[in-house]
Amino acid sequence: MVPLVSYIVPAYNHDQYVKCCLDSILADVYDNKEIVIIDDGSSDNTAKVIEQWIAAHGNSIKVQYRSRANKGVTATINELTNMATGEFIRLGASDDYFLSGGSKKLVDYLLGSPNKVAVIGDSIVVDENGRVVHKSGMTDLHRADKQKYLSETGIIASVISDWAVAGPVPLVRKAYVTAGESWDEGLRIDDWDFFLRIAALGALGFIDEPVCAYRVHSTNTCRTPHVLSRIKNLQESRQVAQKHVEKFKGAYRSMLQAQYYFIGAKIAFLQRRWLNACFCMTTYIVLKAVGKFKA
Repeated sequence: MVPLVSYIVPAYNHDQYVKCCLDSILADVYDNKEIVIIDDGSSDNTAKVIEQWIAAHGNSIKVQYRSRANKGVTATINELTNMATGEFIRLGASDDYFLSGGSKKLVDYLLGSPNKVAVIGDSIVVDENGRVVHKSGMTDLHRADKQKYLSETGIIASVISDWAVAGPVPLVRKAYVTAGESWDEGLRIDDWDFFLRIAALGALGFIDEPVCAYRVHSTNTCRTPHVLSRIKNLQESRQVAQKHVEKFKGAYRSMLQAQYYFIGAKIAFLQRRWLNACFCMTTYIVLKAVGKFKA
């Protein structure tokens, strides 16, 4: 039998999208799967939609479900991981959905790559109404060079300097997470922190296949036009970069140090601290050059 995959879904105020997410898991052709979902204290009808879906489809797929007060996304992801019984975890979001066949491709990669603890794929990008707006989240939304993700050195450098992951693209070995590498509950936007740790081990893989749909809409956590919120998100990212510098060596360490100052330049620009922005950009350029020289 193929390994069990646990689709873990933190759900929060997505009553208009969560049914589509659950439908996509049920429709995925992967044979051995379970849904693990928590309503994280939604103030809309998300819990009701989930309960109705389980009543209609609970006999077709194993579902573990909890509804409780709000704890935040990272705490919910950790709770979901602890609930999951699968060998592999597919991390979702209740406003996105999975593409059928994606799990098999991701599982096949990890089964053939025992030195990897996680693998990511690409996504399509859809709008609030489900219309496809981009065929590739990596190249069209984030303007990343996917070819770099295909090499051992390129994927580490890309995670550091060109993080371009959108939507439920990862598959992770549960054993890695439960061995002490859970999501940092002190962070609002946790994915870069999590995958930097994996990249530092040289344990992240990539397949150039669309495995999910990432939905862009006005309430995406990282898509806020509010300047103070953007500054807060950037400050958090800068702290993540600083925290992980010592995990990398040589050129990669210089790259992450450069990224620290590049994020600092963005913060200073938004704060209109022009001299600080110039200092950070100059330091970024120097460290970037050092990283290229070391490479």
